[in-house]
Amino acid sequence: MKRLIAVIVALAALTGPLYAQMSKQSHAPTALQMEDIQKKKDAEKAEREYQAAMKKTQGQEPVQTVVDPWQNLRGVDNANAKR
Repeated sequence: MKRLIAVIVALAALTGPLYAQMSKQSHAPTALQMEDIQKKKDAEKAEREYQAAMKKTQGQEPVQTVVDPWQNLRGVDNANAKR
């Protein structure tokens, strides 16, 4: 009988702090939860900006440029010479 009373008292003593910790978690998010929420918002914003940029460039044709990688190595006189 003494053991039963001791177990009940011990459980009652441990239940109070446990209940207090549980109620704090349900009301306010932790720092890690806030960081995750901020990361999700940033990712969604970046995705919206990406989609907006893709919409702007969707109808445009790519710019064709002619690039001569040897242009700086040739002399001015050799540009018109026959090869």
